Amino acid sequence: MAIAIAQIIISIILIALILLQEHSSGLSGIFGGNEASFYSVRRGLERIIFGATIVFIVILAGLSILDLFI
Repeated sequence: MAIAIAQIIISIILIALILLQEHSSGLSGIFGGNEASFYSVRRGLERIIFGATIVFIVILAGLSILDLFI
């Protein structure tokens, strides 16, 4: 039961982190995003959000695998 609650909380955090990431492709392109893309380096808060997203994905995957064996 505790693993299921942790998975729900991690999922909500992941949704928030993914929505915070800014990209000029996809749905944001409809609202004035630039079609031409170029290579840019993540800096500052964008880099922290990206790293946190990866960490929470790994945690969620680990909890899911743990839930299979318990």
